[in-house]
Amino acid sequence: MLGAAAAFAALSVLVADGALTRLDQWAIDHAMANAHSAATTPTLADAIVPLLHASFRTPLDAFTSVVTAPASLLPSLLLVGVCCATMRRRGQMRAAYAWAAAWIAGNAVETLCKATLARPALYRHGVHLLAFDSSFPSGHTIRSIVAAAALAATWRAARPWGAAWAAATLVLLEADGAHTPSDIAGGLLLSLLLVAAARRAA
Repeated sequence: MLGAAAAFAALSVLVADGALTRLDQWAIDHAMANAHSAATTPTLADAIVPLLHASFRTPLDAFTSVVTAPASLLPSLLLVGVCCATMRRRGQMRAAYAWAAAWIAGNAVETLCKATLARPALYRHGVHLLAFDSSFPSGHTIRSIVAAAALAATWRAARPWGAAWAAATLVLLEADGAHTPSDIAGGLLLSLLLVAAARRAA
């Protein structure tokens, strides 16, 4: 856990310092089909309500919107909440509280980082992509992995399905231009730390 925490802290410093700007800019130019949509800053409503302003212009847009929707704030809260309620019903109180705490902590750290950490500007065809100024770490990445891990901890049979969904979410977030590679890496490191802490506490 200490290793993941140190790696996340180091990555945060590198992102703010601009050390990963060239990598992120390359991804925007060559590997993110819909990065131009980041020219506007997402609102609080976008974060809370899934598919509120989702794009369905291309098959990739539509597929990404549907697959990543459960990693939005409210659907992931519902999913983790069902897992925690099931654990409580089974008498697994420590596990229920641990997974609830992991979800809460992940969103809290995401909000704090996005409010305080700003990276150098990223561009698409000369247009400043405002949404990427404070998009580290990826909340969808955090919530997808925490939710998939909570699902696996609740129902063993759901493990491969949860893992496949979380992996697809990470790939699509980058491919469709929702998050840069450093955003996703930050979300991955933080979520692995949270999952490890929840499992240990449980």
